[in-house]
Amino acid sequence: MKLSDLRAPEGARKSRKRLGRGHGSGRMKTSGRGQKGQKARTGHSSIPAYFEGGQNRFSQRMPYLGGFKNPFKKVYTIVNLRDLSTLYAANEEVNARTLIAKGFIRPGDEKQMVKVLGVGKLEHALKVTANKVSESARQQIEAAGGTVTLIAPPERKQTKRSGKPSEYEAKKR
Repeated sequence: MKLSDLRAPEGARKSRKRLGRGHGSGRMKTSGRGQKGQKARTGHSSIPAYFEGGQNRFSQRMPYLGGFKNPFKKVYTIVNLRDLSTLYAANEEVNARTLIAKGFIRPGDEKQMVKVLGVGKLEHALKVTANKVSESARQQIEAAGGTVTLIAPPERKQTKRSGKPSEYEAKKR
């Protein structure tokens, strides 16, 4: 056998459709494109996949579908007293790090602020350090002999748009 003897098996090579070659070809009139419409015209193959027929496309509609997202929103991780009474023994320290160590908060939520609510009862004293504590939670913690320490909120830096002079401008005056 030689290279010149190699041939494709029968039926492997199919001749292309000869469109627009009259009634005898079997592909007359619309040439397999159907009736009218955008896809019946020339150049329809260059329509991008994201094009939705002139309707505002999904990628453009997305930003205003979900409503306004406040970039300065304060997100709190909520912790109830009933959770603290089961997780911690007497006189233990309660803060974001220990909550992560106990598996109550995910490690990614470490930067979120912690708020303690007064749902449930607390039987033993705890040293609670959190960003916010409800009044009922504070009363129960202190009644059990524990202490509450509040973390000061982080201060936002003044920007040019805030209207207040920066440190540099204040020194210049």
